[in-house]
Amino acid sequence: MPPKIADELKNSEILERVLSRDRFVLNQGIKPEVVRPGYGKASLVVTEHHLNGVDIVQGGALFTLADYAFALACNSYENVAVGIESNISFVKPSRVGDTLYAEAEEISRSKSLGSYLVRIVNAKGELIAVFYGRAFFRQEKK
Repeated sequence: MPPKIADELKNSEILERVLSRDRFVLNQGIKPEVVRPGYGKASLVVTEHHLNGVDIVQGGALFTLADYAFALACNSYENVAVGIESNISFVKPSRVGDTLYAEAEEISRSKSLGSYLVRIVNAKGELIAVFYGRAFFRQEKK
């Protein structure tokens, strides 16, 4: 199912790059859901592939899901954005079969920097992790 993309972004070159060329994300089974200016949502259905040694979702899988939603949100503008800082707090474990959703929302944006809060929740709406990221907006156009 293709992501819901805001009309003003439908011809954006960045969506081609972020949505279809991020090979690492695609190999993890992460899917884009919604993209609009300053907002991105992605999902992941947890499989055995995502588990750590104690049979819960590996932190790196959660970080990748959050980082992708962050990338969708901060790259929803005219300039290329790259992450310069991020951190994650794990709140609740997740297991095989869970569907996880990462929603990135812009907190602030200036000419060169943006701050984003990403919440990862399961299908029941329970908070799994919280991610904070800052992006640098390059001044060259896409």
